[in-house]
Amino acid sequence: MTDTLLNLASPEKLFIGGDWSPSSGSDGIEIISPATEEKVGRVAKATTADMDRAIAAARNAFDNGPWPRMTGPERAVYLRRIAEEMAKRNDDFARAWSMQVGMPYSQSSMTAPFMGGYYTYAAELAEKGFEEVRPALAGGHAIVVREPVGVVAAVVPWNAPLATLSLKVAFALAAGCTIIAKPSPETPLEALILAECIAAAGVPEGVFSVLTADRDVSDYLIRHAGVDKVSFTGSTAAGLHIASVVSGRSGRITTELGGKSAAIILDDADIGKVVEGIMPNLVGLCGQQCAAFSRILVPASLKGAVEEALAAAMQYVQVGDPFTETTQMGPLVTQRQHGRVFDYIQQGKAQGARIVTGGNRPAHLDKGWFVEPTLFTDASNDMTIAREEIFGPVGTIIAYGSEEEAIAIANDNIYGLSGGVFTQDVERAYKVARLIRTGNFGHNGRVIDYTIPYGGFKQSGVGREGGEEGLHGFTEIKAVFMQDLPAHLKG
Repeated sequence: MTDTLLNLASPEKLFIGGDWSPSSGSDGIEIISPATEEKVGRVAKATTADMDRAIAAARNAFDNGPWPRMTGPERAVYLRRIAEEMAKRNDDFARAWSMQVGMPYSQSSMTAPFMGGYYTYAAELAEKGFEEVRPALAGGHAIVVREPVGVVAAVVPWNAPLATLSLKVAFALAAGCTIIAKPSPETPLEALILAECIAAAGVPEGVFSVLTADRDVSDYLIRHAGVDKVSFTGSTAAGLHIASVVSGRSGRITTELGGKSAAIILDDADIGKVVEGIMPNLVGLCGQQCAAFSRILVPASLKGAVEEALAAAMQYVQVGDPFTETTQMGPLVTQRQHGRVFDYIQQGKAQGARIVTGGNRPAHLDKGWFVEPTLFTDASNDMTIAREEIFGPVGTIIAYGSEEEAIAIANDNIYGLSGGVFTQDVERAYKVARLIRTGNFGHNGRVIDYTIPYGGFKQSGVGREGGEEGLHGFTEIKAVFMQDLPAHLKG
C-alpha cells in the first residue's frame, strides 16, 4: 500500500463533472479496515449543495454536450480507453477491495484484471448501433431508435463496489447517458480510482461524477427531478423505498436487491460437485453475496452425507487477514454487519436448528469482524434463518421428501434472484430450472457473466443488468416513421 492511498491524487476531493473539487462541507468519511478495526483512509463527504453541482453538470452535459450526440462507435473508442486505463490500476482496485471489504488479496488480485472487460464489452454493444429499420403496415419504414435515457444516478453497495458500479457505468456510458456515481460510504475508493481512469480516457466534461457521501445525500440524489433514471444495487428495504420515490415522478429505475437463493440437491447429485458448487457461493466474500446459496435443499437420503461434506469443507477454510497469502475468507465488512450475522445465528439456534460447524468468532482472531463459516441443519423453511437474507457465511440445510416439495420450498420466499440445481441429469436440471421463480439459475454451481442479463423476480429487483438487456435499460425507445430511409440506413 502507498502513502497516497492507492495512488489517488485527490482522495479527499469530489469528482464533479470532470474536475476534482473540495466538498462544500467540512466533514469527511473515515474508511475503517474490517480486519483490524483501524482507520486506513479518509475521503470527502459531499453535501446536498455538492450534489446539486454534480446534477447540474450532468444535466448540462446531457442536454447540451457532445456525449449523447456521438454515434455508438464514437463512444466505444472512449470505453476502450477506460478499460486500458483501468488495466494500469489493477493492483489499486484489488487492494481497495481487500482493504475496505476484507476480500482476500489473493482473490481480489485475480479478479481485478477482468473488470475492464465490462467496458470493452459495452463498447462492442455500442458499436452495433442503436437503430433498427422495420417495415410499417401503411407503407414506408419505421426506424426504431434507442436513445439514452438521460442523467443516471448509479447507487452501489459495499460488497463488490467495482463490479456493481461497472455494470451501471459501462452500459450507461455506451448508451450515451451522463452519470452521477454514489458509492457506499464504507467503500468509496474504487469509484474514485475509476474516476481517474475515466478522466485519463478523455471522456467529455460533465459526463461522469463521483460523490462520496452518507445515505442522506444519496436520498437527496434519488429524489432530484434532474435525475432521469436511478440504477440501484443494495438491500430490498432501500430498493423498495427508492422505487416508491422515483416512480412518484415517473422516473426510470433498475434495482438489483436481496436474495435467499436455494441450492437444490437432487438424489443423483455428485457430492463432490455439490461442495465445489456451493462453497464459493456461500463463503466467498464472507457470504456477503446477494446471490449466495444460503438455503441448501437436500433429499432426506443424502442429508447426512451433505452435512459431513460441507462441514469438512467449511472447517478447512482459512479465515484471517485479507493480505495474508493463505487466507481464504476475510472478515465481515462492518461491526454492524458482524452483530447482525451473530444475531441470526442465535435466532437459528433458538428456533431449533442445529449447528453442524461454526457459529463463533475464530479463536485465533481477537480483532476484526470475523466469523466462522457456519452450517445449520435440521431446519425448516419457516425459520428466520431460512427466510431472511443473512449476508454472511451461513448456510441452512433443509431436508425434503420429493422433487416437487423441493421446488415448492425453493419458491416459498419473497426473493427470486438466483439458485441452482445439482444433478448429473441435464434434462432434470433444465426442468427444475424452468420451475423456479428466479432471474438466474445454475446447473451444478453459479456463473457470473456480465454478457448475460442478471436480475431478480419478486422482491429481488426490477429490470436487468449485463448483456444487451443491461444496455437497453439505459435507453428510451423512439419510433420514427419515414417514407424513405436516410442515406446511412440504406443498403
